[in-house]
Amino acid sequence: MSQESIPTIALSFARRDSAEIDQRARDFLGEIQRRRSVREFSADPVSIEAIERCIEAAGQAPSGANKQPWTFVLVTDQELKTKIRAAAEQEERAFYNTRAPKRWLEDLAALGTDEHKPFLEVAPVLIVAFAQRHGVEADSRHYYVNESVGIAVGFLLAALHHAGFATLTHTPSPMTFLGDLLGRPKNERAYVLIPVGFPVDGCRVPDIQRKSLDDILIRK
Repeated sequence: MSQESIPTIALSFARRDSAEIDQRARDFLGEIQRRRSVREFSADPVSIEAIERCIEAAGQAPSGANKQPWTFVLVTDQELKTKIRAAAEQEERAFYNTRAPKRWLEDLAALGTDEHKPFLEVAPVLIVAFAQRHGVEADSRHYYVNESVGIAVGFLLAALHHAGFATLTHTPSPMTFLGDLLGRPKNERAYVLIPVGFPVDGCRVPDIQRKSLDDILIRK
């Protein structure tokens, strides 16, 4: 039995001239090129309201059948952050010492990462994005969950950077401990853990280069 059609509204869209479009594209590229993953956070407080607006922006992402299969958990409690760090480092020790292939460890060594994750306690805010495999009811289906949540997280990272925050994407594997610590239901699985805040004074990051446009674009 088909569902009733969703009503429509007029699209709110500002059509700009070519010069403005080109400038806006260049401006955004310049801004996003300055975003870097930060592992040395200051403990300075941040605007929770601003971060909530960024999460709200993430919630505007498109999703399969408009199911919006995401939940964002905002963590500021210091005791809870300490528990998250302890659990994450336990998984990371197992990864670095037993599970990671040699080639993977060689690639990570160049970036100077290891099982120690102090940023999980120091950063004033942690955002954990959860993917909803289905709705609250087991027969309530969601579609293109990974793709939809990935787009929403991309929106979130861009919004946080645009607002003036430093971020990091952290994915200890497995991440089931996050669902347990944060009391999430069984239909949700942790997708990514994002520390948010400001970098410490004098923060340094790896001097890496991104692929050029010609390396990632194929014109037909």
